[in-house]
Amino acid sequence: MSDSAEVLTPRSSGSQPARDGAHRAPSRADRPGRARADWRQRLEIVLLAGPAIIVFLTFVIFPVFMAAYYGFFKWKGFGVPTNFVGLQNYFTIFTDQNFLDALKHNAFIVVLSLVMQGPAAIAFALLLNQNIRGRSVIRVLIFIPYVISEVIVGTGWGLMLQYQGAVNTLLTNIGLGAFKVDWIADPNIAIWTLMVIISWKYIGFAVILMLAGIQGIPDELYEAAAIDGASYWQIQRWITLPLIGPTIRVWAFLSIIGSMQLFDLVYIIWGQYVASTAGTSTMATYMVREGRLAGNYGYGNAVGVAIFVISLVIALTYQRFVLRRDTEGALTGDSGKKHK
Repeated sequence: MSDSAEVLTPRSSGSQPARDGAHRAPSRADRPGRARADWRQRLEIVLLAGPAIIVFLTFVIFPVFMAAYYGFFKWKGFGVPTNFVGLQNYFTIFTDQNFLDALKHNAFIVVLSLVMQGPAAIAFALLLNQNIRGRSVIRVLIFIPYVISEVIVGTGWGLMLQYQGAVNTLLTNIGLGAFKVDWIADPNIAIWTLMVIISWKYIGFAVILMLAGIQGIPDELYEAAAIDGASYWQIQRWITLPLIGPTIRVWAFLSIIGSMQLFDLVYIIWGQYVASTAGTSTMATYMVREGRLAGNYGYGNAVGVAIFVISLVIALTYQRFVLRRDTEGALTGDSGKKHK
């Protein structure tokens, strides 16, 4: 029988003997070991992700639900809320012209932030990617405003932009006194003043992101394009910009969310009530003014929930239609299978 078994098993085929178990179904002896490995993997996930999940649920999800609950009451911020008003606070939010104006200002800031900061950040990144003299100093100078506290930035710009401040004084001293304006209080100028301050403050972050994306592009691509006779601008148009597309999309996402939640600079420069008359109020400043400052914490919580929902919808929509190409399969590893 042994001789016949050897005859039936071809040795010249190069196949491995059946005893190596390469395609053998798992036996009962293997199942306890696999079960232990699965439990060990689950335990590792719980130990590593558990604290982060607990913190997220405690300091993000739970406050949102509590804010939604308090939004059903007319509440002064202390004691147990008892004056139940139902959905009245939420209806009031979207019928109040001041909130709608603040929402428009946020939308304007979102668009202008992308339009003003994006191209400028790419241009600075391309410049700083060149072997120019003093580029390290330039990088530091561009990034410094981003790490400065919003309180310091708002206070400094607020003092300089007053009607008798440093900016108008400089214009007068150089013979351009006719261009003196009230940079903060004039409704026709204030929103643009805010955009200049925002761009100055946050463009350093965008430049660092773009520069990191550019430096991640292999040099061989540039060399091959140069050999084929492509000009500098053709190389940037057909190689650099497409390859830093994921970086641009991530930066745009962060810029949109930050613009929707803008509060610090507006509140510090324009104060509690000037922002609405100057045309620079945001949803966050509206929430503080109509909630805490007015002693109506129930309504303030309702506004906070509205801001959260609006930001969440924008974030999910952006992720669904813009970031999908960058995140698809990042966790599951299925993207490669779909594109085969």
